[in-house]
Amino acid sequence: MGSEGYSPLFETKAAKGRVAYRVFAASIFVGICLIWSYRVKFVGGGGGRWGWLGLFAAEIWFGFYWVITQAPRWNPIRRRTFKHKLSQRHEGEFPGVDIFVCTADPEMEPPAMVISTVLSVMAYDYPPEKLSVYLSDDAGSKLTYYALMEASQFAKHWIPFCKKFNIQPRSPAAYFASHTDHQSKEVDFIQTLYKDMENRINYAVKLGRVPDEIQSSSKGFSQWESYASRKDHDTFLQIVIDGRDPKAKDVEGSVLPTLVYLAREKRPRYFHNFKAGAMNALLRVSSQISNGQIILNVDCDMYSNNSDAIRDALCFLMDEEKGHEIAYVQFPQLFDNITKNEIYASSLRVINEVELPGLDSFGGPLYIGTGCFHRRDVLCGKKYSKGYRNDWNSKDYRNSGDDVNELEEKSKHLASCSYEENTEWGKEMGLRYGCPVEDVITGLSIQSQGWKSVYYNPERGAFLGVAPTSLIQTLVQHKRWSEGDLQILLSRYSPTRYARGKISLGLRMGYCTYCLWAVNSLATLYYSIIPSLYLLRGIPLFPQVSSPWLIPFTYVIFAKYAGSLVEYLLAGGTILGWWNEQRIWLYKRTSSYLFALIDTVLKTIGLSDSAFVITAKVTDQEASERYEKEIMEFGASSPMFTIIATVSLVNLLCFLGMVKKAVESGSGLVMTFQTMALQVVLCGTLVVINWPLYEGLFFRTDKGKIPSSLTIKSFTLALATCISFSLLL
Repeated sequence: MGSEGYSPLFETKAAKGRVAYRVFAASIFVGICLIWSYRVKFVGGGGGRWGWLGLFAAEIWFGFYWVITQAPRWNPIRRRTFKHKLSQRHEGEFPGVDIFVCTADPEMEPPAMVISTVLSVMAYDYPPEKLSVYLSDDAGSKLTYYALMEASQFAKHWIPFCKKFNIQPRSPAAYFASHTDHQSKEVDFIQTLYKDMENRINYAVKLGRVPDEIQSSSKGFSQWESYASRKDHDTFLQIVIDGRDPKAKDVEGSVLPTLVYLAREKRPRYFHNFKAGAMNALLRVSSQISNGQIILNVDCDMYSNNSDAIRDALCFLMDEEKGHEIAYVQFPQLFDNITKNEIYASSLRVINEVELPGLDSFGGPLYIGTGCFHRRDVLCGKKYSKGYRNDWNSKDYRNSGDDVNELEEKSKHLASCSYEENTEWGKEMGLRYGCPVEDVITGLSIQSQGWKSVYYNPERGAFLGVAPTSLIQTLVQHKRWSEGDLQILLSRYSPTRYARGKISLGLRMGYCTYCLWAVNSLATLYYSIIPSLYLLRGIPLFPQVSSPWLIPFTYVIFAKYAGSLVEYLLAGGTILGWWNEQRIWLYKRTSSYLFALIDTVLKTIGLSDSAFVITAKVTDQEASERYEKEIMEFGASSPMFTIIATVSLVNLLCFLGMVKKAVESGSGLVMTFQTMALQVVLCGTLVVINWPLYEGLFFRTDKGKIPSSLTIKSFTLALATCISFSLLL
């Protein structure tokens, strides 16, 4: 279509309020510069000199990092798609879409949950003959394979049911959980089928094996004869539904999507590269079976919540004027189990509503590893060129005449351990290796080759997953993320070096926002402890109330947090939710990010290896009830809890000690506040924000409280810190 009659398939609009925000940000920067000036002009003397200099270093870091974080907020944009135009112009030439669902542990990622996600993506409003769904099982579990076999039979009823009644969402677990008062006999019938299937799967999981009579009825189980362990087995590949087979129909007589199970070969002597290795095996195997031009990958808990998501993505990728520049379309990572006030700040609300739209204006968002539509050829290493135009009529292997058994055998070697030796896989092809956040470096590498990406956040969320439901899950997840991001900064893919001159400065700053998460731990830990210890000793580190230099400190603190609150509320949050986010921000920076920094340093000097930690998707009933009531869950003993508990107790002891000294000295709290107002406010705020932690330490009796041994250890460390500091000073 020529540009003269061009009608775009999507539109892009600048977000409102950009000018006002830039003026506001400029005023904060002036305040930061005045704070730096104060530290330089009035270098503390006596006992407070080293504390003063440490605060100056922390404030330099905070100011620098704040400037970095302004890039995603400088020019946010919003996008809208026109799916009716897409249908009018391209309905008959839609590309094949291969959907990858990845799982790695049947205990932490229950098979019933996994197949509910699989069923949701099989039921997209998209031509089923152009849809193929692949389940990668990195545990090589018979239970997961059995669940998929069950899902293939249920799909014959579920898919036509979804399309007949146009239901949303199309995950049966999510749909029936949210629609409990239906009256239709057809709905009752489908729900009964689903519950029966779910019960059979859960029975097998509880039993720990697939019943013998079921195994003997399916030849696919014979592949497990070579199984030694989840880290030592052959490739298991089974085309569960062959979309080319004229007998592969649903109960209405319509074609079913292709459905494939893959457990790539694992051997102890071969490093398997975690999820990136699984994705690359899927890329190769799918190229022989269906070869869809578009790849969608989702985590096994991220079910499809919007049946139009494929068409939304194609509005960008098939646009005649701009589509050829776009490598991938990233949807936000949303969750369906978030409580009203987000006790663990797990919604990623500000990232989804503020930061990713801002990065979109600089050439595209990060690839976040799930809910992302890729061009296959780009993911396989194709570099951008100005004359590039996609051929939507390229070869689709679903039309090949290979027998299904021959096709399976022919494709198995593509998932072998040795296939990638002496190739570019993991380097220039597929997902890149060498980092726990392989998705981020893959997206950065693609953008550095000249491609753009798009962020799209439709009114109805495209994908919904399971957020962490305990504090330890949250902290462990962020440790992995921040450790991986820091490793990117130190690797050859660093946005400060690798991407220089290849992507915009704003996008490089956006990447650094996340790559520097772990480094924030040092300044935050210092600011959370030292001012309080000096408060205990009566040594001021900030301007007195009567000093005009208090104004820039007060303004920056107030403006920064007021702006953060407004940003959070505009993103759809609550005031209490924002307060909870500040608490989790503190805990992440003083524990997750600190351990991430330490582990990265140890890995850099060769004393530690990378590991991929799966976030558990299950929890016990009592813990679930506490989560619904927004009661913070501790329950376990962890070094991360030791740190945050010790820091909180240091602040509590310092605050109580300050009050005691002020009362005993006769000077009173008013005089103390006049000389050390900011230290009093800082220490007092840290005490208030840690109240749920004090409850877990001292007042709670349920299983979610902090273990007594950790309480004693943390209190001893905090008391020793306060006493030692007083004596040394």
